[in-house]
Amino acid sequence: MAVAKRIIPCLDVDGGSVVKGINFKGLKGAGDPVELASRYRDQGADELVFLDITATVEARRIMFDVVKDVAKVLDIPFTVGGGIRTFEDARAILWSGADKVSINTVAVQDPSVITKLSDAYGAQCIVLAVDAKWVSNDKRGGNYQVYTHGGRVNSGLDVINWIRKGVELGAGEVLLTSIDRDGTQSGYDIELTKKVTGAVEAPVIASGGCGSPEHILDVLKAGNADAALAASIFHYGKYTPEEVKLYLKNRGLTVRA
Repeated sequence: MAVAKRIIPCLDVDGGSVVKGINFKGLKGAGDPVELASRYRDQGADELVFLDITATVEARRIMFDVVKDVAKVLDIPFTVGGGIRTFEDARAILWSGADKVSINTVAVQDPSVITKLSDAYGAQCIVLAVDAKWVSNDKRGGNYQVYTHGGRVNSGLDVINWIRKGVELGAGEVLLTSIDRDGTQSGYDIELTKKVTGAVEAPVIASGGCGSPEHILDVLKAGNADAALAASIFHYGKYTPEEVKLYLKNRGLTVRA
């Protein structure tokens, strides 16, 4: 039996409000996180991702009060990331009501934290978030590299090699975001997604570039992603998660009820 594909709205939060930009820049307000979380729950979202997108670069902890308020209105899986600098920060997020914790910068800086968290809470609670960007190289043509600190710092790590390592260390899921496609609504990076889904057995959530249900269909089928994360098409009322799931179901994909 085919594994059901998941549709996951994303709340990028800055200063307590949901925002959305293009290529991680030019952020504009999109609403209240608690209100949007309630709406997406009622509209058939399978899960919800909450990212405090400026916490790391501002060297501050995530807004736990906002996380708690969002968690209170949800009865679907809830993933939280941003501003996690230590094992203790991640633990506090899980204790604040999150079902999963999403780690990026801290994982690159100290990969052992992946294993520590996985051993403590189970791999299913640990999401390796990877912000990927194509970097050209005159000699080799280029490759996808991992960016940290909210997409501001190039770690120099090759995306595929890093994801393989992260999964080996204990990450149970991968949240793959294309910085090049983020907010453009021009479609997911199918090539990048295929490379990652072909490299690891862990579930892969594709993110960055969704502008229509067709884009979601493409990344789930051609990219072999297990789930599609989207923000703009939901925040601005173009589609609901329920409408997207019906579109996918009508085209032969198995989706959650």
